[in-house]
Amino acid sequence: MGSPLASLARPPGLALARVPVCRVRTREERERTEEQEHEENHDGFHADNSAWTRPLAPVEVSFVTIMELDQWLGVELRHFAALQAIAEEGTFGRAAQRLGYTQSAISQQIATLEKIVGEQLLARPGGPRPVTVTPAGELLLRHARGIVARMQAARADLDALSSGQGGTLRIGTFQSVGAKVLPALLRRFTPDWPLLDVTLHEEDDAVLFDKVETGELDLTFGVLPVDDRPLEVFELLRDPYVAVVSRDSELAARGKVRLRELHRHRLVGYGTNSHCQRNLETSLRSRGVEPKYMFRSNDNRTVQSFAEGGVGIAILPRLALEPSEESVILETEPRLQPRWIVVAWHRDRYHSPAAQAFVDLARAYCAEIEGGVPMPLTAAAG
Repeated sequence: MGSPLASLARPPGLALARVPVCRVRTREERERTEEQEHEENHDGFHADNSAWTRPLAPVEVSFVTIMELDQWLGVELRHFAALQAIAEEGTFGRAAQRLGYTQSAISQQIATLEKIVGEQLLARPGGPRPVTVTPAGELLLRHARGIVARMQAARADLDALSSGQGGTLRIGTFQSVGAKVLPALLRRFTPDWPLLDVTLHEEDDAVLFDKVETGELDLTFGVLPVDDRPLEVFELLRDPYVAVVSRDSELAARGKVRLRELHRHRLVGYGTNSHCQRNLETSLRSRGVEPKYMFRSNDNRTVQSFAEGGVGIAILPRLALEPSEESVILETEPRLQPRWIVVAWHRDRYHSPAAQAFVDLARAYCAEIEGGVPMPLTAAAG
C-alpha cells in the first residue's frame, strides 16, 4: 500500500510521478566523479558548459560595456550619405530621390543613426518648413562629408584602375636621368594619365634594379649591365664619358685628354659604391690605367665643381654635366665605351597599360634627342 500522505497529496485520476532516490556518495565516489567532470570539461568541443558554476556577473558587466563602445560599428556609409543628402536637400523626400531610396528607408536610416550615436541629429518642424540639422548633426556631418568623399574617391580610383587609367606607377631613377630626362618625359606623359599617381624613387641604379626584382618598383632607369636579374631592358641612350677640366688647366688647350697620361693627374669622381663609377674604373683598368682618386662624391654637381676649381680631372658621363663657364669638356683619347642608359622592368610580372605607355614614350623621346643626350658634346676651349 502507498503512503497515506502521498494519497492525500495526489489528485484523483493522476499517476504518481517517480521521485529519484537521493543517495549519499562515499568520498572515493565523489573524487572519481570530479575527475570525470574535469576530463570532460577539457575535452575540446565536448566540454560540458553545465560544469561552470561560478557567478558570471563580472563577465556580463564587461560584455555590456564593450557592446556600448562598439555600437558605433553599426554606423554604415548609407547613414552618413542620408544625413548629408537631407542637410543639402532640406527634406526627406528630395534626399530619397537623390539617393534612390524610398522616403521611409531614409527615415529609418536616420532613426538608426540617431539611436547609435545617442543624439538627435535633425530637427523636424513638420509641414512645409525644411528639415534642419542640430548642432550634434552639424558636428557629425563634418565627419560624414569627409568619409563619403573618401569612399567616392576610392570608387573612382578603382574604376580608373580597372580601366587601366589609374593606380600608381612607381619609377626608379638616378641623378642625371632625374635632372635631364624625366622632367621632359613627365611633361608629356602626365596629361594623358590624369588619374595616375606617379611616384619617383632616386637611388644608385644597382639598388634600383634590386627593387624592381623584389617588386618595390614597377620599372626603373638604369645603366647596363643588369647582371643576372630577371629583368627586361629597353635601351634608351648611349651616354659618352668625357673629361672635365678647369678652364685654366694646361689640358684645356689640347682639346683632348690622353688616358695613358691620367696617372700624372689627380682625379675626382663618384664613390666606389656607384655602379657607374665601378664600370668606369673597370674600363680604365682594361686600358692599362690605374686611376688614383683624391676626392669622391656621389653628387654630380659637387664632382664637377671640384674639376672646375682645378682640384683634379673628372671623367664623367656627359648626361651628368651642367653647362658651366668655369670648365671645359674634352674628349678622351682613346674614347671610352659609353654607358648604356636603359629602362627596365621585371620580365615575369604584369605590366599595366600606364607602365607600357611610359616605356614607349621614354624610348620615343630618347630617340628624338640629337646626339643621344640633351646637351652639346664638347665645349670650346678659351
